[in-house]
Amino acid sequence: MTNNQNPKYDLEERTAQFGENIIKLCIKLPKSSIVNPLIVQLIKSGTSVGANYSEADDAESKQDFRHKIGICKKESRESKHFLRMLVVAVPQAQEEAKLLWQEAKELNLIFNAIYIKVR
Repeated sequence: MTNNQNPKYDLEERTAQFGENIIKLCIKLPKSSIVNPLIVQLIKSGTSVGANYSEADDAESKQDFRHKIGICKKESRESKHFLRMLVVAVPQAQEEAKLLWQEAKELNLIFNAIYIKVR
């Protein structure tokens, strides 16, 4: 982190850590015909949150910013869904997935509030 800001309030850092933690969880999971597609979907949605936030941060217009924040909102919600499905497929991952689900929920609420505020 390049600044002294609290990481909880630094969305660029927070979304990057979320994506990193999603990858770390997925690396540990057992591979199977059921789990593999869930891993792919979760990695796509979980890492997309930070990528789209970075794009929103460099938006060319207010409309572009709102659009990218909307994608962040959708991807964080999708991450919650796939974390839930993953726990069904791999119950032993529940504890770690629950923490990531909570972070996805908080990020979704943050992006929803930003999305509503930017009109």
